[in-house]
Amino acid sequence: MSQDSALRHAKRPRSAIAGPYGHPFHPILVTIPIGAWVSSLVFDIIGLVSDDAEPYVVASRILIIIGLVGAVLAAVWGFIDYLGIARNTPARRTATIHMSLNLGVVVIFLIDLIVRLASDEQDEVSVAGFILSIVGLAALGVSGWLGGKLAYHYGVRVADERTQVDGFR
Repeated sequence: MSQDSALRHAKRPRSAIAGPYGHPFHPILVTIPIGAWVSSLVFDIIGLVSDDAEPYVVASRILIIIGLVGAVLAAVWGFIDYLGIARNTPARRTATIHMSLNLGVVVIFLIDLIVRLASDEQDEVSVAGFILSIVGLAALGVSGWLGGKLAYHYGVRVADERTQVDGFR
């Protein structure tokens, strides 16, 4: 497969459930875990300085669960996009690292949730959970940067440049 045809192939959906040409579902789905996990960290911080941390502790746990469910959904659609990237290309290598980091982040937040649920102090912010959230979000930031590189540098699942020109005429 030539470089040009490999790029055109990566821009097109592998199947209809991946989202239409130029409008992939994966990027919108990733906002669920990102938003939920960042919000859980914010609630942890509020809980650390609050006189009554319990509502923030509960909310943080719920947000971690929402993030895990959202991450699984985003992963399914992301994997469909991944399968459309030609092997042995810089884009595929970047996508593999992006996927691996995201799987690691899911494991970190799953452990984070288990630590929080197993804690003896259910009405206080778990320090170990708080640290795991920071580590998970740092890895998620690196992975998000790689996802941006896939879309904006390599053009994976982005409309063809000829199609994009229509918006500037």
